[in-house]
Amino acid sequence: MTKQMGIRKLLTCAAALVMLFISLGLYVFPMNSAAAANNGAVYVIPVKQPIERGLASFMERGFKEAEKMSAGLIVLEIDTPGGLVDQADKIATMMRDSKIPIVAYITGNAASAGSYIALNADKIAMAEGSMIGAAYMVDASGNPVEDAKLVSWWKTSMASAAQASGRNPEIAKGMADLNLKVEVPEIGLTKQAGDIISLTNDEALKTGYADTIANSTEEVIAWMDYSTQDVFRMEPTFSEKLATFLTNRSVMTILLFIGIAGVIIELIVPGFGVPGILGVTAFVLYFFGNQVAGFAGWETWLLFVIGIVMLAMELFVPSFGILGIIGSVSLIAGVVMAAYSTSHVALSLGIAVACALVAVIVVALIFKERGVWRKFILSDSLSKEQGYIPNEDRDVLIGLIGTSLTALRPAGTMEVEGRRFDVVTLGGFIEAGRQVRIIKTDGTRIVVEEEKG
Repeated sequence: MTKQMGIRKLLTCAAALVMLFISLGLYVFPMNSAAAANNGAVYVIPVKQPIERGLASFMERGFKEAEKMSAGLIVLEIDTPGGLVDQADKIATMMRDSKIPIVAYITGNAASAGSYIALNADKIAMAEGSMIGAAYMVDASGNPVEDAKLVSWWKTSMASAAQASGRNPEIAKGMADLNLKVEVPEIGLTKQAGDIISLTNDEALKTGYADTIANSTEEVIAWMDYSTQDVFRMEPTFSEKLATFLTNRSVMTILLFIGIAGVIIELIVPGFGVPGILGVTAFVLYFFGNQVAGFAGWETWLLFVIGIVMLAMELFVPSFGILGIIGSVSLIAGVVMAAYSTSHVALSLGIAVACALVAVIVVALIFKERGVWRKFILSDSLSKEQGYIPNEDRDVLIGLIGTSLTALRPAGTMEVEGRRFDVVTLGGFIEAGRQVRIIKTDGTRIVVEEEKG
């Protein structure tokens, strides 16, 4: 009996030691658990802005950094209204060429070109309340594109991206083409011509357009069997943050207003001062922001410089307005080409020009005694001190009698009180040396008649 109790105690101690070693092993080596079966850091890239050249450049930097750090997984946090199709295609090409697995985590909207980016990922996760779809092409005014070739190309691109990841390509076509009729029995939907497909997170999960529903990026990472302890989140640089601020429509309008008003005021008021500095600085910030954002190239800077130089030359070189026209066209072309949207910049430029004209008029009235316009105003006076004798009031001569120095036929010269005057008769002839009386004056015209008796 005592022997059996000893064996039981020995087995109990052995079991306790085994449990202790297992617990220590799990504590020391947590990465060996099933929740973190894959190795490598996770690189998170936010896609939370309109799709344009700036986003493409931002994501290109992110993909290079992820590859450089040998990341095991890239997570794209997507919440975008869409944007430029060509830039979405550029981003999709980067995704397809990447050797690192990519998960698209839709936290809000993957609309329009955003859905195309999501479909090019290896996996799609969606948050509660998110959506994917509504990917038909629109023009700058927001109207659907009716070019059959463009619509066909875009529809095929969407379908190919969906099919590459094992999803129903017909649904992708229904997201891109308004004219198609598509049956989606999984959610009891029949898309008619004129409608467009967009899926909620639940509908996307049922149709295979989402692989899981997740409430956080960490949940997505754990779902992909990666550790949440080794996550690198890509952040915009200071220049990229500044560019985002400067390309805000309101800020852009203010910069254009300051730039236009400052340059014009500096040109019409002598001396390079505060208006010129503010104007040039505003234009530099405008072009800098759009260049860093990926909207503008160096050609826009060249157009701006040419415009400023031509406008300055117009003030000092006679060109019948040719230099001014060239300068204005060059400057406007640079401003428009540097912007993300032609319609947006047209509105901002119109507001800025109107406000700038008001500011210039106010400054012109305040400093009307100064400035370049003085070159066009006759400011010299013909004074007695400078040897000029102004016209006198000729009415005081009426009634005076003098002598005709020349024959009046009817015009001639007479002398009265020691002064000579050019005179004219009423039509008659008066010989030289006769007595004549001034009978009336009309401006500079003096009328005389012969004095009788």
